Amino acid sequence: MEKKLLIAGCSFAVIAVIFGALGAHALEKVLEPQQLKSFETGVRYQLFHAIALVAFSQVSILNDSSKNILLYLFVIGIILFSFSIYGLSLSKWLNVNLKFLGPITPLGGLSLIVGWFFVLWKFVSHNSVNN
Repeated sequence: MEKKLLIAGCSFAVIAVIFGALGAHALEKVLEPQQLKSFETGVRYQLFHAIALVAFSQVSILNDSSKNILLYLFVIGIILFSFSIYGLSLSKWLNVNLKFLGPITPLGGLSLIVGWFFVLWKFVSHNSVNN
């Protein structure tokens, strides 16, 4: 399970760095400031959660089942949250109507929030000799 979290985390980190560079060097010339700010928010949240996936892969308090649940919550959250923001930010420039993505963004955020509550619950409820 550690390998899956590492692969997902590193993959999302690579994409976030590429999208961050794209935003900083190419999109700033074609997007309006608010669109670029939204795009950067998507990149930031994607990178934070990519790093979290890598970190949580090494946490021994979390068993494989818990890591699997966290993996799905964060992957779904990143895709629904960050990628819907990318689509919404780029839709005007691409001349494509992607407004249907608007209601999807909060679902992604909710998945990320649930993931953090889940791992918090696992840490709080963990019993060990080193409490």
